[in-house]
Amino acid sequence: MNTADFTRGKIVLPLVRFVFPILFAMLIQSLYGAVDLLVVGRFSDAAGVSAVSIGSQLMMSVTMVIAQLSAGSAILLGQSVGSGKKETCGPIVGTTVFFFTLLGLVLAVLMQPLARPMTAALNAPGEAANQAVAYIRICGAGAVFIVCYNLLGSIFRGIGDARMPLVTVLIAALFNVFGDLFFVAVLGMGAAGAAAATVLAQAFSVGLSFFIIRRRGLLFSFSPADIAFNPKILRRILRLGAPLALQDLLVSLSFLIILAIVNRLGVIASAGTGVAEKLCGFIMLLPSAFSQAMASFVAQNYGARRMDRAFRALGCGIALSFACSLLLGYAAFFHGAAMSSLFSADPAVCAASAEYLKAYGIDCLLTSFLFCLIGFISGCSRTQFVMLQGIIGAFCVRVPLSLLFSRMQPVSIFRIGLATPCSSAVQILLCALCLIRIRRSPDASFSGAADK
Repeated sequence: MNTADFTRGKIVLPLVRFVFPILFAMLIQSLYGAVDLLVVGRFSDAAGVSAVSIGSQLMMSVTMVIAQLSAGSAILLGQSVGSGKKETCGPIVGTTVFFFTLLGLVLAVLMQPLARPMTAALNAPGEAANQAVAYIRICGAGAVFIVCYNLLGSIFRGIGDARMPLVTVLIAALFNVFGDLFFVAVLGMGAAGAAAATVLAQAFSVGLSFFIIRRRGLLFSFSPADIAFNPKILRRILRLGAPLALQDLLVSLSFLIILAIVNRLGVIASAGTGVAEKLCGFIMLLPSAFSQAMASFVAQNYGARRMDRAFRALGCGIALSFACSLLLGYAAFFHGAAMSSLFSADPAVCAASAEYLKAYGIDCLLTSFLFCLIGFISGCSRTQFVMLQGIIGAFCVRVPLSLLFSRMQPVSIFRIGLATPCSSAVQILLCALCLIRIRRSPDASFSGAADK
């Protein structure tokens, strides 16, 4: 197993080595939706692009909630590994598999009747509505595979292995590319074909992961008997993961509200914002990767009573993330039209996308701080605070400002997008206050050798 012990030795190099497999895995995973949008944009019309952007945005929200909920398992595993209690890891994984498989089955059933009401709630343009419903229903039917994929990634990141999820998602991404070309370009299935390709690719990724696990084994003892309902362990997982999931659900809801606001401006604005959001997904991968790496790094050191290392890792993570985000922010702010042309051949759609991307160019710099802080605080088990600051940013700042800016004349997509960096600035302030409190808490006195 390519696992890492973050409680001793150097800090910067192990952190970088852990971040990059996470980043590449997230990048490749994002290609699922991006390839859907790219292929539909080249072989369909603006309505198809709008349908995929709406459907993929909604499914991304569901996926992110699941990923954050499963992060409770990653944090718990990291703390168990850091404290040397590897005998508890098998039951943690077994309970996680049991619960999340059940959750996936429930989602697969619920997404079918809810697809149309959710599409209507997002003010989907009439010419794109039916395609968006089909996309959501097909992806919803494969919810079990979406759940299992994110679950496996969280488990391996929790024990310090970021390479295996990278390998499996890389192979699955290639599967998705060929599936998109076959279903959309050859069979002409449009948004429905893109959804079918995505589900089949996720299923292939899950099957491949289980095959590799059987061949290579795990860092700890695990057997099918561990897959059971353990209420004590489940409560601990949910205590850590549920606040993160609720925060992500509400944050995603705030972005869906913004999408609904923009959708009222017509199909060009809807398609342009959809393209911009897809590009933003790529832009935000870097700070998101640092956030996940920080949570795992800090969780192990929190369990090992090495908060001195955790604080030094936070400083390193912010510095590295900000340096990389400068380039990404510059590209988003000044070259949005060129970036958008990758997903749409319509000049009007690209212009609308570029206008929205300028706001994210600013936000990219702020999230290099925010996401590292969130990862650090999550690794310290303060997930309830993470939920609170996310809710405040979403519904006390982002949504009200979006509504306010949308009513200013002339209407500007850039101005609406500025609500997001305003929210990030407020959240950074809240996280900084929490960091001061953690620094002054008894946990901060945990000490060890001064590794570099």
